[in-house]
Amino acid sequence: MRTLVIDTATAACSVALLDGDRVVAHGHDVVGRGHAERLVPMIAALPDGGRAERILVDCGPGSFTGIRVGIAAARGLALGWGVTATGYQSLALVAAAGFARCDDEALSVVLEGGHGEVFVQPFARDLTALAPFASMRPDAALAALEGRVAIGNGLRWLTALSPDLPVIEALPDASEAWRLPADLIALPPRPVYGRAPDAKLPGGITPPEPVA
Repeated sequence: MRTLVIDTATAACSVALLDGDRVVAHGHDVVGRGHAERLVPMIAALPDGGRAERILVDCGPGSFTGIRVGIAAARGLALGWGVTATGYQSLALVAAAGFARCDDEALSVVLEGGHGEVFVQPFARDLTALAPFASMRPDAALAALEGRVAIGNGLRWLTALSPDLPVIEALPDASEAWRLPADLIALPPRPVYGRAPDAKLPGGITPPEPVA
């Protein structure tokens, strides 16, 4: 089954066309912002314009805007192509790719969370989550590592406190999604923010979640 993977939840804008566990084609740019402008051309550059029998999308946590860009694209293409769109979490994807790079039995994923916080979640090698993910201040995140190697793009906050900390710099990459087991790619395509949105409606009201 061909799968289009869309990952815009972090500073990376990443797409991949998979055939089972084979990567047919992929693109990965670290854009910071501007996912909306880059995503459609990247999908169009894939074979057959990225046309696939299903779509996977990173639901977060990560950038509020990036998450919404990816999910909107996944939903729109799924509707237009008459296929199913499901999601996965950025933390699990980074963990899956991380275990392919090291022999550790457990890792802690640390992603930028905004406002001086990071998203943190520990995983066992079989990708079992050892704790729920949380948005933490750097000192709390450092303590939560409990000796595990940290992997992700939020590491600067931790190494500022502990310069000798063993870390692996990484961003989610759509081409690694084949490493995720079926139960971790079955989320509904809805945002997983991890903390309250920065934007508020008049009167301090938090914007509602989009309806699928």
